[in-house]
Amino acid sequence: MRARQELDDQINRYLQLETTLTDNVELIELGEAENDQDIVTEAENVISGLGKDVAKAQLQALLSGEADANDSYVEIHSGAGGTESQDWAHMLTRMYIRWAESKGHKVEVIGITPGDEAGYKSATILVKGHNAYGWLKSESGVHRLVRISPFDSNARRHTSFASVWIYPVVDDSIEIEINESDVRVDTYRASGAGGQHVNTTDSAVRLTHIPSGIVAQCQNERSQHKNRATAWSMLRARLYEAELQRREEEAQAEAAKKTDIGWGHQIRSYVLQPYQMVKDLRTAVESSNPSAVLDGDIDLFLEASLAHKLDGPGEAQVEDLD
Repeated sequence: MRARQELDDQINRYLQLETTLTDNVELIELGEAENDQDIVTEAENVISGLGKDVAKAQLQALLSGEADANDSYVEIHSGAGGTESQDWAHMLTRMYIRWAESKGHKVEVIGITPGDEAGYKSATILVKGHNAYGWLKSESGVHRLVRISPFDSNARRHTSFASVWIYPVVDDSIEIEINESDVRVDTYRASGAGGQHVNTTDSAVRLTHIPSGIVAQCQNERSQHKNRATAWSMLRARLYEAELQRREEEAQAEAAKKTDIGWGHQIRSYVLQPYQMVKDLRTAVESSNPSAVLDGDIDLFLEASLAHKLDGPGEAQVEDLD
């Protein structure tokens, strides 16, 4: 039923664009025949605005990957730099939550490890919504912040880094086989806020997939059973994402178009001082309003990343989007 609804939505979107275009072309012909410039101008304005809708529909059509329609995990880790980087991880977490809420998606906090003084050492959230993974998947990488540190009494400029990892929720339509003997299960006491029961029992669960070294952990629930189930779901999702990345890297190598978008590569800079600018280093797309970006307005970068993958490196397609 979900697949059918998605197809219906795509077909209806196309038919609506086609009808709007046809109707307004006929209005232009009618206006020219009757020498009514007002009708012609109005119809031309509608067609001009239709171009943006067509561009959005084209980008939406790119979300056709095997897991693009699925919900998405967003995992954020602070880099070296102590409190400053931990505060940056907190800011990024807030940015993705705000973006998800603006799209009508539901957000669930899976786990947060608080920083020593402020911010987060790490955070994992679950974004539930149609095409959540498809839109967010290009956000994996290292995000760099330059600003006057609020934690520096000398008001010096600091550079901070945080890593973002995006992977899809694996639903029943995707089969992931995991040999349980390849997984080490550790239980431990949860840290941070959560009440006496959470902090005094071994309710937290950490799963380590020994062949790949991939780790999934959950400490958000009071019940060890619920944490174990969530951790297994996350492990399956991370193994699936690792396989998707391996396939993508092979395809890119064959096409000689490989780009550094993997884990550990800087993808975007957020500069708050001495000037204000957010720049994506893969697509060259810029925004002079970092406050809006950090408040969740990241569609410009997400759309440009999709177009970049379709057309390959270059700035022409970015300019067309603008």
